Amino acid sequence: MPKRFTASTFATAVTALAAVSMTSTSSLAEDATVVELTQTACQFVEVEDQDHGYTSTKKADCEAINAKTADERLKTAKVMTLKPGKHVFRVKNKNVPYGLGFYLRGAGVSRLTLPKVSGGGLEQGVSKDYAINLKPGTYYFSCPLNTTPDYTIKVEG
Repeated sequence: MPKRFTASTFATAVTALAAVSMTSTSSLAEDATVVELTQTACQFVEVEDQDHGYTSTKKADCEAINAKTADERLKTAKVMTLKPGKHVFRVKNKNVPYGLGFYLRGAGVSRLTLPKVSGGGLEQGVSKDYAINLKPGTYYFSCPLNTTPDYTIKVEG
């Protein structure tokens, strides 16, 4: 007969999994390069060299703004160049009044073979760390909840 999970055993399993996850994240974070990124409405500030001052109360606002402006903004956005190895992306929701996230993945077909990291829960004023061991290649990062453009990272060296 299959074993049944009770609320107690489920809570114990979740606690154990969280402990393992935090341990692996913190061990990856040791000796890592920290990359700080700030999200404002519809953008990441550091790669665009400015806060455009957009306002957004919901994802649809950014979808509309970026449909009009993203292509032009990406022409001048910085391509981040990093060395392979351990990195922590410290992402802050500076002033967006709803929960945001972060998604870093390989570009194109590399999406299948390069490492990726993602997560949410970035409420206004909150920062979170996303640890990853980057391999050489081209990556994109964005926020699917704040609908930012796909910004480029090149990992070389």
